[in-house]
Amino acid sequence: MKTILIIEDERDLLDLIAFNLEREGYRVETAVDGTTGLEAARRTLPDLIILDLMLPGMLGTEICKILKKTEKTSRIPIIMLTAKGEEIDRVVGFEVGADDYVVKPFSNRELMLRIKAVLRRTEPDKERDKIITIGSLSIDTGAHTVTSDGEEILLTTTEYKLLLNLAERAGRVQNRDLLLKNVWGYNYIGDTRTVDTHITRLRTKLGASGDLIKTVRGFGYKMENS
Repeated sequence: MKTILIIEDERDLLDLIAFNLEREGYRVETAVDGTTGLEAARRTLPDLIILDLMLPGMLGTEICKILKKTEKTSRIPIIMLTAKGEEIDRVVGFEVGADDYVVKPFSNRELMLRIKAVLRRTEPDKERDKIITIGSLSIDTGAHTVTSDGEEILLTTTEYKLLLNLAERAGRVQNRDLLLKNVWGYNYIGDTRTVDTHITRLRTKLGASGDLIKTVRGFGYKMENS
């Protein structure tokens, strides 16, 4: 049974999400403010966090940033909730490490599909473990670790999946729609900015190895194969 932590200050919405999650067979933990939510995340180490953007005590973006920069919690996937629908808000959410983004109001079916897709991305690959080396970049698929010039790089689950997808297809161009399908697990209709934002974060984290990821203007991205 997977545990999901909901950090949401709207009590009615929190109770509704919790009810639907429990009906789907998840174990649920809840928090109604940012400070308590951060403490709960560190204490319970849930399989996934549903995190409201606007919270008393501490903003959701700050909580996300802290969790993603801490080794113990960096791989916990986070779905961010917000009443705002502007593109800039989605970008900010992804820039601090959120794995997905849902705008209020949303249907229960949409949220459950998003949760299942994100959890699916965090499951260990069933393929045989292998090490992929491209230039100074090394990816150990068994340990789910990435090193650049011998230094380990701390990536979120989505960033790791994106890098692995590009590395396994090194030398081949991947368009944004295909990356959305392969990495995020379902279609973001017209929301290709999601890919661009994650690529930018990935390049920054990889340092010099980030130059291996090339932009193919008007189409997508590819990883150099040498």
